[in-house]
Amino acid sequence: MNRRSFLQNTSFTLGALALIKKSSLSAWFDPSWKITMLRDNIGVFTERGGTIAFMVHKKGIVVVDAQFPDTSQHLIEELKKRSGEPFTKLINTHHHMDHTSGNISFKGIVSHVLAHENSLKNQKRVAEAQKAEDKQLYPDQTFSDTWCEEIGGEKICLYYFGRGHTDGDAMIHFQHAGIVHMGDLMFNRRHPFVDRSAGASMKSWIEVLDKAVKKFGNKTQYVFGHAQDGYDVTGNADDLKKFSDYLGQVLHFAESEIKAGKTKEEFLKNTAIPGNTEWAGEGIQRPLQAAYEELTSE
Repeated sequence: MNRRSFLQNTSFTLGALALIKKSSLSAWFDPSWKITMLRDNIGVFTERGGTIAFMVHKKGIVVVDAQFPDTSQHLIEELKKRSGEPFTKLINTHHHMDHTSGNISFKGIVSHVLAHENSLKNQKRVAEAQKAEDKQLYPDQTFSDTWCEEIGGEKICLYYFGRGHTDGDAMIHFQHAGIVHMGDLMFNRRHPFVDRSAGASMKSWIEVLDKAVKKFGNKTQYVFGHAQDGYDVTGNADDLKKFSDYLGQVLHFAESEIKAGKTKEEFLKNTAIPGNTEWAGEGIQRPLQAAYEELTSE
Protein backbone atom coordinates (compact mmCIF):
# COMPACT_ATOMS: atom_id res chain seq x y z
CA MET A 1 0.00 0.00 0.00
CA ASN A 2 1.52 3.40 -0.93
CA ARG A 3 1.57 6.35 1.43
CA ARG A 4 -1.37 8.15 -0.16
CA SER A 5 -3.60 5.08 0.02
CA PHE A 6 -2.51 4.45 3.57
CA LEU A 7 -3.45 7.95 4.66
CA GLN A 8 -6.77 7.80 2.89
CA ASN A 9 -7.61 4.60 4.72
CA THR A 10 -6.84 5.89 8.20
CA SER A 11 -9.46 7.60 10.33
CA PHE A 12 -7.40 10.70 10.91
CA THR A 13 -8.57 14.16 9.84
CA LEU A 14 -6.88 17.54 9.79
CA GLY A 15 -5.84 18.55 13.26
CA ALA A 16 -5.95 15.00 14.58
CA LEU A 17 -2.17 14.64 14.79
CA ALA A 18 -2.21 16.07 18.29
CA LEU A 19 -4.30 13.13 19.43
CA ILE A 20 -2.29 10.36 17.79
CA LYS A 21 -0.94 7.71 20.14
CA LYS A 22 2.01 5.52 19.33
CA SER A 23 -0.20 2.46 19.64
CA SER A 24 -2.48 3.64 16.86
CA LEU A 25 0.15 4.72 14.34
CA SER A 26 3.89 4.20 14.66
CA ALA A 27 5.18 5.67 11.38
CA TRP A 28 4.36 7.22 8.01
CA PHE A 29 6.62 6.50 5.09
CA ASP A 30 7.58 8.14 1.81
CA PRO A 31 10.24 6.71 -0.52
CA SER A 32 12.68 9.32 0.79
CA TRP A 33 11.51 10.20 4.31
CA LYS A 34 9.88 8.81 7.43
CA ILE A 35 7.76 10.19 10.25
CA THR A 36 7.64 8.20 13.47
CA MET A 37 5.41 9.09 16.40
CA LEU A 38 7.07 8.69 19.79
CA ARG A 39 4.65 9.61 22.55
CA ASP A 40 1.32 11.39 22.34
CA ASN A 41 1.61 14.30 19.89
CA ILE A 42 5.40 14.26 19.51
CA GLY A 43 7.21 12.62 16.62
CA VAL A 44 10.45 12.58 14.64
CA PHE A 45 11.14 13.16 10.96
CA THR A 46 14.12 11.60 9.19
CA GLU A 47 15.29 12.13 5.65
CA ARG A 48 18.71 13.73 5.11
CA GLY A 49 20.67 15.50 7.81
CA GLY A 50 20.01 15.82 11.51
CA THR A 51 16.90 14.26 13.03
CA ILE A 52 13.91 16.60 13.32
CA ALA A 53 11.46 16.41 16.22
CA PHE A 54 8.04 18.05 16.25
CA MET A 55 5.07 18.60 18.54
CA VAL A 56 1.57 19.40 17.37
CA HIS A 57 -0.81 20.94 19.90
CA LYS A 58 -4.19 22.63 19.81
CA LYS A 59 -2.76 26.10 19.18
CA GLY A 60 0.22 25.38 17.00
CA ILE A 61 3.24 23.35 15.97
CA VAL A 62 6.74 23.31 17.48
CA VAL A 63 9.64 21.96 15.39
CA VAL A 64 13.17 21.10 16.54
CA ASP A 65 15.80 21.43 13.78
CA ALA A 66 15.18 21.88 10.08
CA GLN A 67 17.62 19.79 8.01
CA PHE A 68 17.82 21.27 4.48
CA PRO A 69 15.44 23.51 2.49
CA ASP A 70 14.09 20.64 0.39
CA THR A 71 13.70 18.11 3.20
CA SER A 72 12.17 20.59 5.66
CA GLN A 73 9.59 21.42 3.03
CA HIS A 74 8.49 17.78 3.03
CA LEU A 75 7.88 17.97 6.78
CA ILE A 76 6.03 21.26 6.52
CA GLU A 77 3.75 19.94 3.79
CA GLU A 78 2.91 16.80 5.76
CA LEU A 79 2.18 18.65 9.00
CA LYS A 80 0.00 21.15 7.17
CA LYS A 81 -2.05 18.27 5.81
CA ARG A 82 -2.73 17.07 9.34
CA SER A 83 -3.06 20.30 11.27
CA GLY A 84 -4.50 23.67 10.40
CA GLU A 85 -2.62 25.26 13.29
CA PRO A 86 0.29 27.67 12.74
CA PHE A 87 3.98 26.97 13.32
CA THR A 88 4.65 28.73 16.62
CA LYS A 89 8.31 27.95 17.25
CA LEU A 90 11.33 26.50 15.46
CA ILE A 91 14.16 25.43 17.76
CA ASN A 92 17.73 24.77 16.58
CA THR A 93 19.88 22.36 18.58
CA HIS A 94 23.01 23.97 17.07
CA HIS A 95 24.16 25.85 13.97
CA HIS A 96 25.33 23.21 11.48
CA MET A 97 23.73 23.46 8.07
CA ASP A 98 22.18 19.99 8.16
CA HIS A 99 20.16 21.30 11.12
CA THR A 100 19.60 24.97 10.19
CA SER A 101 19.77 25.53 6.43
CA GLY A 102 16.15 24.35 6.30
CA ASN A 103 15.21 27.24 8.59
CA ILE A 104 14.60 29.31 5.48
CA SER A 105 11.61 27.10 4.63
CA PHE A 106 9.90 28.43 7.76
CA LYS A 107 10.37 32.08 6.83
CA GLY A 108 7.03 33.85 7.06
CA ILE A 109 5.22 30.87 8.60
CA VAL A 110 6.85 30.47 12.02
CA SER A 111 6.46 32.96 14.86
CA HIS A 112 9.90 32.57 16.45
CA VAL A 113 13.21 30.77 15.98
CA LEU A 114 15.08 29.83 19.17
CA ALA A 115 18.66 28.63 19.80
CA HIS A 116 21.59 28.98 22.17
CA GLU A 117 23.35 32.33 21.90
CA ASN A 118 26.55 30.70 20.62
CA SER A 119 24.60 28.78 18.00
CA LEU A 120 23.38 32.09 16.58
CA LYS A 121 26.93 33.50 16.58
CA ASN A 122 28.24 30.40 14.82
CA GLN A 123 25.46 30.40 12.25
CA LYS A 124 26.14 34.04 11.39
CA ARG A 125 29.91 33.48 11.25
CA VAL A 126 29.63 30.51 8.89
CA ALA A 127 27.01 32.19 6.69
CA GLU A 128 29.15 35.31 6.34
CA ALA A 129 32.23 33.23 5.46
CA GLN A 130 30.24 31.35 2.82
CA LYS A 131 28.47 34.52 1.63
CA ALA A 132 25.15 32.79 2.31
CA GLU A 133 23.47 35.35 4.56
CA ASP A 134 20.50 35.59 2.20
CA LYS A 135 19.81 31.86 2.65
CA GLN A 136 19.46 32.06 6.43
CA LEU A 137 16.61 32.42 8.85
CA TYR A 138 18.41 33.33 12.05
CA PRO A 139 17.06 32.77 15.57
CA ASP A 140 15.28 35.84 16.93
CA GLN A 141 15.29 34.34 20.45
CA THR A 142 18.37 33.02 22.29
CA PHE A 143 19.26 31.71 25.74
CA SER A 144 22.48 31.19 27.71
CA ASP A 145 21.95 28.39 30.25
CA THR A 146 18.24 27.51 30.58
CA TRP A 147 15.01 28.47 28.83
CA CYS A 148 11.53 27.11 29.65
CA GLU A 149 8.02 27.78 28.37
CA GLU A 150 4.60 26.17 28.67
CA ILE A 151 3.41 25.42 25.14
CA GLY A 152 0.18 23.61 24.37
CA GLY A 153 0.03 21.82 27.70
CA GLU A 154 3.66 20.72 27.42
CA LYS A 155 6.57 22.28 29.28
CA ILE A 156 9.52 22.65 26.94
CA CYS A 157 12.92 23.46 28.44
CA LEU A 158 16.25 24.05 26.72
CA TYR A 159 19.53 23.40 28.53
CA TYR A 160 23.14 24.21 27.79
CA PHE A 161 25.59 22.15 29.85
CA GLY A 162 28.83 23.29 28.22
CA ARG A 163 30.98 22.64 25.17
CA GLY A 164 30.54 19.38 23.33
CA HIS A 165 29.96 18.87 19.61
CA THR A 166 30.18 22.69 19.38
CA ASP A 167 30.07 25.48 21.97
CA GLY A 168 26.36 26.04 21.38
CA ASP A 169 24.60 22.66 21.70
CA ALA A 170 21.13 22.81 23.26
CA MET A 171 19.20 19.87 24.69
CA ILE A 172 15.43 20.20 24.25
CA HIS A 173 13.35 18.58 26.98
CA PHE A 174 9.65 17.86 26.51
CA GLN A 175 9.07 17.39 30.22
CA HIS A 176 5.58 15.90 30.37
CA ALA A 177 6.27 13.51 27.50
CA GLY A 178 9.65 12.51 28.89
CA ILE A 179 11.56 13.15 25.65
CA VAL A 180 14.87 14.94 25.14
CA HIS A 181 16.27 15.91 21.74
CA MET A 182 20.05 15.71 22.10
CA GLY A 183 20.93 17.11 18.68
CA ASP A 184 24.46 16.18 17.65
CA LEU A 185 25.50 15.62 21.23
CA MET A 186 24.51 12.04 20.38
CA PHE A 187 25.79 10.00 17.44
CA ASN A 188 24.34 6.51 17.80
CA ARG A 189 27.08 4.02 16.81
CA ARG A 190 28.37 6.50 14.26
CA HIS A 191 31.73 8.27 14.47
CA PRO A 192 30.99 11.91 15.34
CA PHE A 193 32.03 15.17 13.77
CA VAL A 194 33.80 17.27 16.40
CA ASP A 195 33.69 20.92 15.31
CA ARG A 196 36.76 22.43 16.91
CA SER A 197 36.29 25.55 14.77
CA ALA A 198 33.08 26.13 16.74
CA GLY A 199 34.54 25.49 20.19
CA ALA A 200 34.03 21.72 20.46
CA SER A 201 35.70 19.85 23.32
CA MET A 202 35.70 16.08 23.65
CA LYS A 203 36.66 16.23 27.32
CA SER A 204 33.80 18.61 28.08
CA TRP A 205 31.47 16.57 25.84
CA ILE A 206 31.89 13.59 28.18
CA GLU A 207 30.91 15.78 31.12
CA VAL A 208 27.90 17.14 29.21
CA LEU A 209 26.60 13.63 28.55
CA ASP A 210 27.08 12.66 32.17
CA LYS A 211 25.14 15.76 33.25
CA ALA A 212 22.35 14.87 30.83
CA VAL A 213 21.95 11.37 32.25
CA LYS A 214 21.86 12.75 35.80
CA LYS A 215 19.38 15.48 34.84
CA PHE A 216 16.93 13.49 32.72
CA GLY A 217 17.32 9.97 34.09
CA ASN A 218 16.87 6.45 32.77
CA LYS A 219 13.16 6.62 31.91
CA THR A 220 13.57 9.43 29.39
CA GLN A 221 13.42 8.73 25.67
CA TYR A 222 16.32 10.42 23.86
CA VAL A 223 16.33 11.64 20.26
CA PHE A 224 19.75 11.52 18.55
CA GLY A 225 21.07 13.85 15.88
CA HIS A 226 22.46 10.96 13.82
CA ALA A 227 22.68 7.18 13.83
CA GLN A 228 24.70 4.60 11.94
CA ASP A 229 22.76 2.64 9.32
CA GLY A 230 20.84 -0.10 11.06
CA TYR A 231 20.55 1.81 14.34
CA ASP A 232 17.72 3.98 15.65
CA VAL A 233 17.70 7.77 16.04
CA THR A 234 16.09 7.29 19.44
CA GLY A 235 17.29 5.45 22.51
CA ASN A 236 17.84 5.55 26.25
CA ALA A 237 20.32 6.63 28.90
CA ASP A 238 22.45 3.54 28.29
CA ASP A 239 23.15 4.78 24.76
CA LEU A 240 24.36 8.11 26.16
CA LYS A 241 26.62 6.31 28.64
CA LYS A 242 28.08 4.13 25.90
CA PHE A 243 28.76 7.13 23.68
CA SER A 244 30.41 8.89 26.62
CA ASP A 245 32.59 5.80 27.16
CA TYR A 246 33.46 5.79 23.44
CA LEU A 247 34.60 9.43 23.58
CA GLY A 248 36.75 8.60 26.58
CA GLN A 249 38.29 5.65 24.76
CA VAL A 250 39.14 7.86 21.78
CA LEU A 251 40.87 10.38 24.04
CA HIS A 252 42.73 7.68 25.96
CA PHE A 253 43.88 6.07 22.70
CA ALA A 254 45.08 9.41 21.34
CA GLU A 255 46.91 10.19 24.57
CA SER A 256 48.73 6.86 24.54
CA GLU A 257 49.74 7.24 20.90
CA ILE A 258 50.99 10.78 21.49
CA LYS A 259 53.10 9.57 24.42
CA ALA A 260 54.46 6.85 22.12
CA GLY A 261 55.68 9.57 19.76
CA LYS A 262 53.17 9.04 16.95
CA THR A 263 52.66 11.95 14.60
CA LYS A 264 49.14 13.07 13.71
CA GLU A 265 49.54 11.57 10.24
CA GLU A 266 50.56 8.24 11.71
CA PHE A 267 47.76 8.33 14.25
CA LEU A 268 45.12 9.01 11.61
CA LYS A 269 45.98 5.75 9.86
CA ASN A 270 44.21 3.82 12.63
CA THR A 271 40.97 2.15 11.60
CA ALA A 272 39.56 1.12 14.99
CA ILE A 273 39.32 2.29 18.58
CA PRO A 274 40.90 -0.23 20.99
CA GLY A 275 38.28 -1.64 23.34
CA ASN A 276 35.31 -0.44 21.28
CA THR A 277 33.64 -2.45 18.52
CA GLU A 278 30.22 -0.74 18.43
CA TRP A 279 31.41 2.50 16.84
CA ALA A 280 32.84 1.29 13.56
CA GLY A 281 32.84 2.03 9.86
CA GLU A 282 33.64 5.19 7.96
CA GLY A 283 34.46 8.53 9.53
CA ILE A 284 36.83 7.39 12.25
CA GLN A 285 39.40 10.02 11.24
CA ARG A 286 37.02 12.78 12.40
CA PRO A 287 37.20 11.99 16.13
CA LEU A 288 40.81 10.81 15.90
CA GLN A 289 41.95 14.12 14.45
CA ALA A 290 39.89 16.14 16.93
CA ALA A 291 41.24 14.16 19.90
CA TYR A 292 44.85 14.48 18.72
CA GLU A 293 44.53 18.22 18.17
CA GLU A 294 42.71 18.78 21.47
CA LEU A 295 45.36 16.97 23.47
CA THR A 296 48.37 18.48 21.70
CA SER A 297 46.99 22.02 21.96
CA GLU A 298 46.64 21.90 25.73
